[in-house]
Amino acid sequence: MKKREYGALYDINVVNLVDVVLVLLIIFMIAAPMLQSGIEVNLPQTQATQKDLGEGIVVTIKKDNNIYIDDKITNLDRFEERLSHVYAKNKAQVVYLKADSKVQYGLVVKVVGKIKKMGIKDLGLVVEPES
Repeated sequence: MKKREYGALYDINVVNLVDVVLVLLIIFMIAAPMLQSGIEVNLPQTQATQKDLGEGIVVTIKKDNNIYIDDKITNLDRFEERLSHVYAKNKAQVVYLKADSKVQYGLVVKVVGKIKKMGIKDLGLVVEPES
């Protein structure tokens, strides 16, 4: 009896690879909008151009005057203590302030004053461009 000789199989079955890639693509398309974190606020609009936000701490003031530091609620009395803790932990250099357009100007000034009192020099005000 003669032994059969089998040659090397040079075909790559890409069907399974395409299936896996398509499933991963669908998963990332569904999950990507959920990865955007932050407190939703109605930002004021301006003509000034805005550069992209980098890494930093986000302080948000909602229209009901609730203050958030990186998605965690705080009050004005404990604001400096909590911000200094987060600032030291993250070793961030920049603080971004997002305030709803309905928030009273006095509250925004108080928050900015507390941030400057802490010695934080880089403070960015987040706005939306006018359409």
